[in-house]
Amino acid sequence: MKNKISLMIISTWMLFFLNTIAACNSSSERDQHEVTETPAADTVKQTVQTPVQYDNSKQYIYLTFDDGPQNGTNAVFETCKQLGVKASFFMVGSHAYTKTLQDDVDRIRSGYPQTLLCNHSFTHANGHYIYFYHHPEMALQDFLKTQSFLNIPYKIIRLPGNRAFVLKNEIKASGLVKPVCIQLDQAGYNVIGWDVEWSFKHKNAHPVQTPEKMRAMVDSALAKNDTRTANHIVILSHDRMFQDRNFTDSLAKFIMLLKSNPNYVFETVDHYPGLKPLQ
Repeated sequence: MKNKISLMIISTWMLFFLNTIAACNSSSERDQHEVTETPAADTVKQTVQTPVQYDNSKQYIYLTFDDGPQNGTNAVFETCKQLGVKASFFMVGSHAYTKTLQDDVDRIRSGYPQTLLCNHSFTHANGHYIYFYHHPEMALQDFLKTQSFLNIPYKIIRLPGNRAFVLKNEIKASGLVKPVCIQLDQAGYNVIGWDVEWSFKHKNAHPVQTPEKMRAMVDSALAKNDTRTANHIVILSHDRMFQDRNFTDSLAKFIMLLKSNPNYVFETVDHYPGLKPLQ
């Protein structure tokens, strides 16, 4: 009976949000050839971090979305907004090459504290990760360019194609990326990896796992303390996975499944434990 009631509640929510998300999906049909200027730094609303008092009886969920701005970014933003959950967007500078895509970046930046804009490099290593990380000074400049171009408020980075963590007094990284991690650490950056990934098919960007499977993966990782920090879990997914209505619906369903657990609290990664002071 409990399961039937839960499914009825989720279905009701889903019917409500499908109409809302349909509108934002239609807005993702963009002119991908419009070239625009870099946004002026003094026109951007800056965020102000608010402190978090952790509750030991709760477990903290960090939804993170990579590779925006792109088709799917607005759908993800609207889904999180409508469902009232916090999320962090790790964005690629070179992807913001139209006014419409830059507007997506601005909405996420100004949406704080519900949404947080973070750094995911300028070129995404041009797909050549070994070369990128074998040239750590070049890689550092790539990140610095994005910080300025997208007017990212805090020094929080995710490395392209790598789950390294760089926090206060800690660098957890493979030999390949450690040189650039050291440089980022010296420059005052935090680097955030992930604990659980919602995978996608590279042919069409469709999600691999169902929302129910993702919920089970999150539950299991937290129950087994199979996360970098106990009671805190960073979930990786990608904006483009949710550009189609059916898969936007899957994201909303996954979020609703997580929200059904009263012990889960959604946060942005600027509140992840152990970060060095944010600048």
